[in-house]
Amino acid sequence: MLGRELEKKAEEIVRLYSERGLKIVTAESCTGGLVAGCLTSVAGSSAVLERGFVTYSNEAKIELLSVPAELIATLGAVSAETAAAMAHGALAHSRGDIAVAVTGIAGPGGGSAEKAVGLVHFACAVRDEKPKLLERRFGEIGRAGIRQKSVEVALDLLAEATLTTPGRP
Repeated sequence: MLGRELEKKAEEIVRLYSERGLKIVTAESCTGGLVAGCLTSVAGSSAVLERGFVTYSNEAKIELLSVPAELIATLGAVSAETAAAMAHGALAHSRGDIAVAVTGIAGPGGGSAEKAVGLVHFACAVRDEKPKLLERRFGEIGRAGIRQKSVEVALDLLAEATLTTPGRP
């Protein structure tokens, strides 16, 4: 479904995290669990994927990840700040070492002048550190295309995080 290139990335992430004894947690909105699904397609992923949160609704972000309701009310569910709060919430509600969060507008509807279809915010957080934030504007490449590109970026963030995160003994 997601292609051989993403499978290879997922295999590499599982290998890197396994070698370092690190655990991943995902917090996904517009990808609906595809990041965790991509990782779990790899044999041995149970050693590295601690858990995944699919928080598609605002209520789920608030209830499961402790994203402040005021944050969503002021800046919206699709914002860098919400992505950061999702990543921190995922770590706070798990035993993971590194969290990746994805929130965006996959379309075809739901966009606006300020937040067009294809806008996706990402956060990758290492426990007790400031998260790395990314914004991507994929454009109107279709719902499936936006979701696939989002998984690719999330996996890249997870791979990059292992370069600076010390492993467990």
